[in-house]
Amino acid sequence: MKELMRITDPVLISYVESLLKSMNIRYFVADQAIGAAEGSIGAFPRRIQIAPEHFEKAKALMVDAGLENELRP
Repeated sequence: MKELMRITDPVLISYVESLLKSMNIRYFVADQAIGAAEGSIGAFPRRIQIAPEHFEKAKALMVDAGLENELRP
């Protein structure tokens, strides 16, 4: 898996997941469990991981959605 984004905003995470699901792009949200440990204050970002074969498609989808500033370098 390749890291596409790091996000602390749960609403944005949900939106990104929705976009990825709509295009049948395999992904994984890492660090979900840390939310329980931190008390869900949003101090630790969740990492959106993409299957390598879908990475470029996912990246283009995020650019089309206006989320290019959220992409990892």
